[in-house]
Amino acid sequence: MSKKASKGTFRRILGYLKASMPLILLTLLLSVVTVVSTLYVPVLVGDAIDCILESGVNFELLADKLIGICVCVGITAASQWLMSVLNNAITYNTVRRVREDAFRKIQVLPFSTIDNHSHGDISGRVIADVDVFADGLLLGFTQLFTGVVTIVGTIVFMFAINWMIAIAVTVITPLSLFVAKFIASKTYSFFSVQSRTRGEQTAFIDEMIGNLKVVKAFSREEKNQEIFDEVNGRLKDCSLKAIFFSSLTNPSTRFVNSLVYALVALLGAIFAMMSGGEAFRIGSVTLSAFTVGGLTKFLAYATQYTKPFNEISGVVTEFQNALACGERIFELIDMPAEVSDAGNKELPPAKGEISLKNVSFSYDKSKTLIEGLSLCVTPGKRVAIVGPTGCGKTTLINLLMRFYDVDGGSISVDGQDIRSVTRKSLRENYGMVLQETWLKSGTVHENIAMGKPRATRQEVVEAAKAAHAHSFIMRLSNGYDTVIGEDGGSLSQGQKQLLCITRIMLSLPPMLILDEATSSIDTRTEIKIQEDFTRLMLGRTSFIVAHRLSTIRNADVILVMKDGKVIEQGDHNELLAKGGFYSELYNSQFALS
Repeated sequence: MSKKASKGTFRRILGYLKASMPLILLTLLLSVVTVVSTLYVPVLVGDAIDCILESGVNFELLADKLIGICVCVGITAASQWLMSVLNNAITYNTVRRVREDAFRKIQVLPFSTIDNHSHGDISGRVIADVDVFADGLLLGFTQLFTGVVTIVGTIVFMFAINWMIAIAVTVITPLSLFVAKFIASKTYSFFSVQSRTRGEQTAFIDEMIGNLKVVKAFSREEKNQEIFDEVNGRLKDCSLKAIFFSSLTNPSTRFVNSLVYALVALLGAIFAMMSGGEAFRIGSVTLSAFTVGGLTKFLAYATQYTKPFNEISGVVTEFQNALACGERIFELIDMPAEVSDAGNKELPPAKGEISLKNVSFSYDKSKTLIEGLSLCVTPGKRVAIVGPTGCGKTTLINLLMRFYDVDGGSISVDGQDIRSVTRKSLRENYGMVLQETWLKSGTVHENIAMGKPRATRQEVVEAAKAAHAHSFIMRLSNGYDTVIGEDGGSLSQGQKQLLCITRIMLSLPPMLILDEATSSIDTRTEIKIQEDFTRLMLGRTSFIVAHRLSTIRNADVILVMKDGKVIEQGDHNELLAKGGFYSELYNSQFALS
């Protein structure tokens, strides 16, 4: 499976590289220039040595050789620099496209997928795994192209000098690649475990930082340290195994290549002595003259020839790590997206008629949550939803917003099945205030204007005044331009919720969903906001989820849910008169108060 996975990942990488093909071809051309200029230097050096042996040190005769060496070195330096620039461009353009695809996929993943994966693991794939992937890709481009061209070029030069020694070198050296391949095949699984464990560690750290107050409140520091140490220990173990086996590659290939160098030196020295500067015979084979300068060239080429094998073996090791990380990235990109909106109609500003027909849904398909739920809400009605924890109140909100699609039945708005309209147009018709606040890192103004980006400053201020948030905003360091951190930063929970209420006051959508919208606000402010909500809900279809039943007395319809079903329905007085489940809930709260 790992071989199939690595081959599939490699093919995906090649697919991403197609867009950079012009740069890759130019890099390949520069590799040829670099190798040719590098390999021509030993020719000039060898000729200079032969010149010295024949005529002594004569700088007039050596001048051309020295100038040629300087020119070759200059060309090599310039082409290597330009090739490095192109390699960086290829790598980071490819990484940018991979990250774009990964981020684009995150935005269309079903909520069920997001809920079933830790957020730290997902962000770790897009950030840490892509960084490792980029390092392996860059190293591959830097070493692979030049290495392959160097091997080909040195073979040509060696055969031109002495084909017999060249054959011996080319037959023995590939053994280093077989050694590298054997070791690399063993390290892939270790790098895969390392990548998964690193994602697990990232997820745990992300969760702990996000819930640090809870950790400290329950004195879980020592327990969390134990969990972290266990994960960190496993990461250390698998990393050491991966590094240990991968570190065997380079010494093994260097050992084989050192044998090659020793063989070249031995054979070259023998041939140089046998030649004496003239052609000579070995059996029936006639060989051209082999001088000391020729031996110098050959030794230089033997070094140049074996060097790429050492570098490529290192690239293979790093590329195994990159492939393991790439597999996790592409696994994210390949996750099934939510059902596409392609071809769906735009929902115009809604009148607010909502109908649920025989709706059934459950998060865990083996356990029933909502089953056979039917409901018809006429435009402008205020619908309150009450019931014990886990009865399906929040789930119903998720279905109305189409965060999840129903398993059976249908939900329609103004006679249109919400699965036939685009999610964007559906959600634009709703204004939501939840118990859980939705705030991003940015200014107070930006957070309020999220639902109406083109709103003027005056409109934002008026909305804040209507939500009774203006006074506390003006007490902030920079008023509406105060930058708040992730999830509201240091603002109190009540202040965060006031900003979310202000957002709704600004956008004034045709339908409202209020899920414990005032649960974190002081009683005095809550009374004022309830009055504002009453005015806001006039003429708007509104769904109100509340545990404090005193806040929903004026609802037109109260739905009492239990075990995923509506067991009672009516206004406050009607339900109290029935003396049923709602009456028990209300009276129990009244008794507690």
